[in-house]
Amino acid sequence: MDILTLFVVVPVLTVLGLMFAKGKSQFRIIAVVGSAIQSAMAFNLMYQFFKLRDAGDSAVMLFKRDLMWFEPLNIHYSIGVDSISILMIMLTSIIVLTGVFISWEVSDLPKEFFISLIILATGVYGFFISLDLFTMFVFYEIAVIPMYLLIGIWGSGPREYSAMKLTLMLMGASALLLVAIFGLYFNSNADGGPLTFNLFEIAQANIPVSTQIIFFPLAFIGFAVIGALFPFHTWSPDGHASAPTAVSMLHAGVLMKLGGYGVFRVAMYTMPAGAHYWSDFFMVLAVIGVTYGALAAVRQTDLKYINAYSSVSHLGLVLLALLTMNEIGWRGAIMQSLSHGFITALFFALIGMLYGRTHTRIVSKMSGLMSYLPIIGALYVIAGMANLGLPGFSGFVAEMNIFVGAFQNADLFHRVITIIAVSSIVVTAVYILRLVGKMLMGPVMPEYENLKDITWYEKTGAYILVLFITLIGVLPFWWGDIIQEGVKPFIEPLL
Repeated sequence: MDILTLFVVVPVLTVLGLMFAKGKSQFRIIAVVGSAIQSAMAFNLMYQFFKLRDAGDSAVMLFKRDLMWFEPLNIHYSIGVDSISILMIMLTSIIVLTGVFISWEVSDLPKEFFISLIILATGVYGFFISLDLFTMFVFYEIAVIPMYLLIGIWGSGPREYSAMKLTLMLMGASALLLVAIFGLYFNSNADGGPLTFNLFEIAQANIPVSTQIIFFPLAFIGFAVIGALFPFHTWSPDGHASAPTAVSMLHAGVLMKLGGYGVFRVAMYTMPAGAHYWSDFFMVLAVIGVTYGALAAVRQTDLKYINAYSSVSHLGLVLLALLTMNEIGWRGAIMQSLSHGFITALFFALIGMLYGRTHTRIVSKMSGLMSYLPIIGALYVIAGMANLGLPGFSGFVAEMNIFVGAFQNADLFHRVITIIAVSSIVVTAVYILRLVGKMLMGPVMPEYENLKDITWYEKTGAYILVLFITLIGVLPFWWGDIIQEGVKPFIEPLL
């Protein structure tokens, strides 16, 4: 069996193991072992990638495999990865593993919870390895559908409303995406060959400019809705607020990355003329999302809503960077996807820890927690400093690449857009520093004096995330070089 198919098979085997397991301890062990194997596979994949690169393999996609799936429509199980896919797979495996540790004490239907979590991960892995657009769409749906159950069953607050809102908005976006995929499919045989869903064959089909102008916005919106594109972002804060901790981690850390990845890999690569035609319009929406998300976060009183709107802002930067259509901007977009994935997963993990101890997420009801929860408090400060872009952490490196890339476009429109986006850094610093000061450094509240600090399983998950936030921050050129290898072949049609 090829190395990439294992990323679908191993989660499926983990699900089967969970189905036949009995008792909470067995559920935990199987979920942890299965997730750890996936992480080991992801690092092995990166190691194999470096071996091939050092051996001089210059193929755009590595570890390719192609099998006919449905011949009447020429649908293939076509897979392959480059450095970008590998980094996204690594991000997914780490957040799934840490999410399992953070969910150690799930007591309501733990078997079904872990099964739903692993099925979601299966869809994400399949999405990142797919080169056939129809197959990619199928895996996309597999990733999205479990969110309804995870929020609707294990969530809190208005969980049914939040789960339904999330599902309906993402299904609506999927409908637009499916129309765009079939639009590309029926225009993929300009040379008289067979119709195809293959990503690279479509990109080489020279689709008419008028067709690209019609289908590009459908593909862009179809993917960008899950990336919290303004004004289609409203499902995200409600979904975050109602989701259980591990689901929020996967939701913001992994699932929302499908949006930027799909825009980068599919919409802009297959329809470069459409991208140029629509770029200014979508850039305005992206920068509105960046500033609106940051300002909305300032006004929130619930920790989850603060982080949810912060995600809207930071993922708006990803879309903005992709629309710059230059190497530096795209490198920043991928780095921001990684950085935000680790940072927001850490935030949501810590919010879950605080809620489990204080039974509130309202900032005004918490004060002086650093005195009683020093490790959790210190980790929250680290997450906050990384989120506001402190040098030495991943957020600084990613945002610098984005803003430099955006400012490279020398016309007045792009310079103004960039300046507006940069101003979000100041707003981010306001709500992060105010939050840390009020919640952690304020007057000590006696009712919290018996709180217990972080447990070993919470510590394991949190420390892994901090490690990668720091590694990206202190080794930016190493990560940047890996990303640039994957960016180059896909940016060329846009230049």
